[in-house]
Amino acid sequence: MRALLQGSSSSTSRRKAYLRSWLAAVAAAILLATLASGAATAATPTTMAADDPTVISDWNEIAVTTLLGDTTKQLVEDFLYMGFVQAAVYDAVVGVEGRYAPYRFHAHAPHGTSAQAAAVAAAHKVLVTYVPSAQASLDAAYAASLAKLPDGKAKTRGIAFGTRAADHLIRLRANDGRNAPILFTQPPAPGVWRPTPPGLLPMSAPWMGFVRPLLVRSATQFAPPPPPALTSARYTRDFNQVKALGSLTSTERTEAQTSTAQFFSGNALVQYNTALRDQVTVRDLDIVDAARMFAAIDMSLADAEISVWYAKYVDGFWRPITAINLADTDGNPATVADPTWVPLLTTPPYPEYPSGYNVVNSTVSHGLEDLFRTRHLQLTLISTAVPGVQRHYDSGRALRRDVVDARVWLGIHFRFADTASRDLGRRLTAWTLDHYFRPLHRHS
Repeated sequence: MRALLQGSSSSTSRRKAYLRSWLAAVAAAILLATLASGAATAATPTTMAADDPTVISDWNEIAVTTLLGDTTKQLVEDFLYMGFVQAAVYDAVVGVEGRYAPYRFHAHAPHGTSAQAAAVAAAHKVLVTYVPSAQASLDAAYAASLAKLPDGKAKTRGIAFGTRAADHLIRLRANDGRNAPILFTQPPAPGVWRPTPPGLLPMSAPWMGFVRPLLVRSATQFAPPPPPALTSARYTRDFNQVKALGSLTSTERTEAQTSTAQFFSGNALVQYNTALRDQVTVRDLDIVDAARMFAAIDMSLADAEISVWYAKYVDGFWRPITAINLADTDGNPATVADPTWVPLLTTPPYPEYPSGYNVVNSTVSHGLEDLFRTRHLQLTLISTAVPGVQRHYDSGRALRRDVVDARVWLGIHFRFADTASRDLGRRLTAWTLDHYFRPLHRHS
């Protein structure tokens, strides 16, 4: 795939090439900046606090860049591995500092351990384990991050403890269902997904729906309801809406709607993790709260994608392009076929229901609202599809409305697929934050 939540598998080769060149530039910039910072530190003693929260953001960015540069993985997999990274970092930091209940690692670091060194070691160990091809660049970033800390017992203990937390996470995830030999085998029929043009690619990573979740009990705990019947009023309404507003040549979609659609057609992993890094600064989080936020959101995102992928596989619902091209086969007299219809954005290679992008947006926005007990998101988003453009949202409701609309206006989703994922993300995130990442005791 390399398409997920890029919004498209689209002109797959061209967009892959663009994304990879963009990511390579980003990776180089990150590495150079990190190395320069480390060199400056080595030359001049620093008074930087031992537990600088920017280390959490730095390694989140390194993780995103590393995972997206791994050609052996498809984009939906990257959400899973981001969850692994942030779980290990969280356990490493709270194992040193306390304050919040650990994930599944209940060791306590010796007094005087550096949480900052532990975070670096944990992130590095997870990434080199799952992306061994990036060993050289990860080792360089690791050395540069640790060079910011003075040598001594605190640093040495932090490295050892962080590595221990990562090793524990890696053992936990052994034999979890990744890369199982699962294929989508439902035969083509009215309402059933089949490969879509122009690539006509098979379903991407169908095994993802069968991976053991990190937090929730199963992929079906928050399963969406079945998609509506092809002859139902809801299906008819949503069919006609996407046909009119999601076409490449639509005369009904406004310029503003097209702009919103394109903004939310890029890489969601990059888009939302960039926003989370900004939250560290906006909310003035310390190292513990930063580690907690990334773990709570990225681990919930991994489970949300597992849940969505299971539903996509089981329901196997056809995409708008197939539904509109073949509407004369659906048994619904209120839908009219158009064999020439194509969407604004090339359809990605996996079933329609429910929406992956919407579950990401819902999980992040509801997660921040619940985690910080606020309805003021203070969220700034970038888009890899529209470089240089930013959108700021203070209202989660407004953001969720825009993303639901955007995926319809792109022509790749029926509205019911978008709202189902919006609701799934809300329910799943409320549950994960009620069961994990809880304070160990009250703080003033």
